[in-house]
Amino acid sequence: MMWDLQGSSQPRQQFSGHTMVVTGLAVSPDTSQLCTGSRDNTLLLWDVGTGQCAERASVSRNLVTHLCWVPREPYILQTSEDKTIRLWDSRGLQVAHIFPAKQHIQTYCEVSEDGHKCISCSSGFGGEGCEATLWDLRQTRNRICEYEGHFQTVASCVFLPRALALMPVIATSSHDCKVKIWNQDSGACLFTLSLDGSGPLTSLAVADTVSLLCASFSRGIRLLRVDHSRGLELQEVAGF
Repeated sequence: MMWDLQGSSQPRQQFSGHTMVVTGLAVSPDTSQLCTGSRDNTLLLWDVGTGQCAERASVSRNLVTHLCWVPREPYILQTSEDKTIRLWDSRGLQVAHIFPAKQHIQTYCEVSEDGHKCISCSSGFGGEGCEATLWDLRQTRNRICEYEGHFQTVASCVFLPRALALMPVIATSSHDCKVKIWNQDSGACLFTLSLDGSGPLTSLAVADTVSLLCASFSRGIRLLRVDHSRGLELQEVAGF
């Protein structure tokens, strides 16, 4: 459903077409289109203005876990429980590229602001799997780097803006109750924050130039502040 934040509390538009839970959603850069993915193995492309489905694509066993639209491009990145990462061309909703399959379910994906790189993260347990992977989105589309150190499923991964980190870094959150900051180029872990008692950490988002938001199973949403006084650290400052 879609709401107008400045208008009525009732939905402005409803997009009905999937037959199982919707697990991914991405809005096109010009906001005219919406792409949704589901455990029903399908992606649907919608006209935001009319609410009508413009394209439908289905791939066997493609249980969608996340979608992300590439900035300034007609491409959509998608992760799946079949352990693959697909790049879709929204012009006809066709698969444009399939990245080399991983060993574990791919739970989440994120694209850099310049559209040149993307990261995905893996399920796992006991340190097996549990990594994030950096990929080249340009011509080679090779794997660039892996970030290993979590002990349970990595549920979310984000690029941190330069204004927040002063260097190319990414952040990950995991079911092991930890948020980690990584050097994007070397793969080195720069800092680990343990949110004990929060249960599995399910989602991570950049809030502003100094903070992140982290969603958890047991303690709601945690506000994390980036501290540069002793290098690069995270501090938990509030909860919702």
